[in-house]
Amino acid sequence: MRESVFFSQSGNFGRDFCHINLLSLMAEIDELKKKTARLSLLNELHARLSRAVDLPGLIGVFSVWLMPLVEHDLVAYHNPERMRRYFYSSCHGPDRQSLFELAEKLFQSRSEIYSSGWHEEDFYRRNWHLDAMDSSGLMLILRKQSRIFNVEESSIIKEALNALREPLQRVLDYEDLFLIARRDVLTGLANRRVFEERIGPLMDNSKRHKRPLTLACMDLDRFKQINDNLGHAEGDRVLQRVAETFKAMVRGSDLLVRMGGDEFYLLLPETSLGSARVLADRLCRAVDDLEIYSAPGQKLGVSIGLSEWQADMTLAEWLQNTDELLYEAKERGRSQVCQ
Repeated sequence: MRESVFFSQSGNFGRDFCHINLLSLMAEIDELKKKTARLSLLNELHARLSRAVDLPGLIGVFSVWLMPLVEHDLVAYHNPERMRRYFYSSCHGPDRQSLFELAEKLFQSRSEIYSSGWHEEDFYRRNWHLDAMDSSGLMLILRKQSRIFNVEESSIIKEALNALREPLQRVLDYEDLFLIARRDVLTGLANRRVFEERIGPLMDNSKRHKRPLTLACMDLDRFKQINDNLGHAEGDRVLQRVAETFKAMVRGSDLLVRMGGDEFYLLLPETSLGSARVLADRLCRAVDDLEIYSAPGQKLGVSIGLSEWQADMTLAEWLQNTDELLYEAKERGRSQVCQ
């Protein structure tokens, strides 16, 4: 009898042991499935990020991928060292604008550098530093919910940010090269390439909407004497001062270009010849007020040719006409405008 009881208890122990092993195995399988699913999601994120070519595209891809896993209202990236910032939100209208304004305020306050997350204006905020990159950046996520990010959500975000680092570095480097290729190294103004890219669409827009478009061709007077008498280093400083003077006097919608040497172009959308003349005269006076001399009686000035595009003009005809007006201004005594 005792023997049968022993075997009965042994049988129960064996069944319990097998049951425990089975539960453990099922738990391991379930955990493996979760890891496989997470890995699949991250592989999908890697694939999407690899196709992004700029910062807006990259942040947009990140937010769209993250949304089904971690609900949020805004993703923002801020990198003060590289002067890059971008906000992405799936909201529209006033809510979108309010989110952008809140993110802007948070970045400007710089308090986000020291804080991990809290409620502000009914939004929960959390930020992550991306210090592993060549230059640090900050990723901010906002959502209008009462609860904070739970452990699972935080884990997903951290893994996603690890996937984001390398593509983010790539697009930032690409944008740096893109900007360098489109900027004049000495003055920081747009270069000839930008002019060639923008001029066609501006002419098309002017023709389609019957709006004025005026071009100013500007060439510095007596600039060669500055290089000859004072040296090329001083000549470079003069070009920078002139560029800063011009830049401070034009609108954000205008296109100011250093074409090369001491020659500048200024494209003025939505500007008639009469209005452009007022600005051109002011530019002449501004250069004169710089009081730059290469020698006694040899004062730096600027001559400007000014013409409004007509719908029957080709680009070549328009440029030639404006250039001829520029040289007419020089022949008339320099430091003046011809139209």
